[in-house]
Amino acid sequence: MKYDHILVRVGELALKGKNRSVFEKALASNINVVLKGYDVKVHRMFGRIMIELHDAREEEIIEKLKDVFGIHSFSLALKVENELEAIQKGALAALMDSRNQPVRTFKVTAKRPNKNFPIDSQSLNPLVGGYVLQNTEDITVNVHKPDVEIRVEVRETATYITCGNIPGAGGLPVGTGGKVMLMLSGGIDSPVAGYLTMKRGVKINAIHFHSPPYTNERAKEKVKELVRILTKYCGTIQLHLVPFTEMQTTIHEKVPGDYAMTIMRRMMMRISEKIADNQKQTALAIATGESLGQVASQTLHSMNAINEVTNMPIIRPLVTMDKLEVIEIAKKIGTYETSILPYEDCCTIFLPPNSKTRPRRELANKFEGNFDFTSLVDKAVAETEVVTIRNQPTKEEQAVDDLF
Repeated sequence: MKYDHILVRVGELALKGKNRSVFEKALASNINVVLKGYDVKVHRMFGRIMIELHDAREEEIIEKLKDVFGIHSFSLALKVENELEAIQKGALAALMDSRNQPVRTFKVTAKRPNKNFPIDSQSLNPLVGGYVLQNTEDITVNVHKPDVEIRVEVRETATYITCGNIPGAGGLPVGTGGKVMLMLSGGIDSPVAGYLTMKRGVKINAIHFHSPPYTNERAKEKVKELVRILTKYCGTIQLHLVPFTEMQTTIHEKVPGDYAMTIMRRMMMRISEKIADNQKQTALAIATGESLGQVASQTLHSMNAINEVTNMPIIRPLVTMDKLEVIEIAKKIGTYETSILPYEDCCTIFLPPNSKTRPRRELANKFEGNFDFTSLVDKAVAETEVVTIRNQPTKEEQAVDDLF
């Protein structure tokens, strides 16, 4: 016998009550997107999603499933008929397939969602375990800490047998939690914030502020590459490239140096909010890579002064993390090496020697009043370039820049 299915467990989705089917349908749809081009078929059943492999390349599929949010764990599975003899032979075959690791002990855990099956789960355990013992040597039962757990699930139309679990990405299926605009700088933090936001089921569109000629084309390509890496968790991301040169030079001229960073961040929020409102399906929040106290613009006082200009919720997934924790996640998701490429973003130019760590709202409003920034906000929004980046690019998009 050969593994012919993958059994996907949904974890947190099982707690969704009456909305459960909505989340499971979204997860099945996301799995179909990720496995596009493979000879597989995805079925949804209560509490599980089954993937028929059809001789597909199972190792490649396993690697792709590890990055799908909403999957708690998954296992290679044998599908057999709902007959005791077929289940016994399937369990033995599954155990033999796992012998590439040292196996001296095992246990059988049977579940019977199909209550019409004549043997209950408690009776099925010894019947299957006894058959395995009779047909193997030097293997015993250990119900507490077995080397291998043979799981048997008796469903309505068939029984599925697995040995071993592969951890999934967890979280909720992307697309079930609405949409946010991710402010993506090109550094280490904001891609991690995007990853963690998607893990809660939220679809992200990215916004990047660039200031040519002070920031060059390579900085822009770096951001595109970061977005491309993030698309493996969601399929497609729209990247909004906002021209910010005129805004930054005006702030540099009109605003006292110690408040320049605060005003710049406020303008970024104003622009992000307008772009969010222009979405076909309006984005409901703005996500950032800010961590409390990390730099001058990320103190509570700064956040308070910056947040004043928008009524949109600001999501800060990294707010309580230290830098080492963020770096660890960045390495895990594959963004770190790109993030540390030495191409400056707009936040590092015109940087004053001293930025206020405790800016006051009334002073921020006063300095903004020195110039009517509204026209510059509208102009930046109107001139924003929108690029759609896909996990599976078109032939035209496969022309990879020499930078990467």
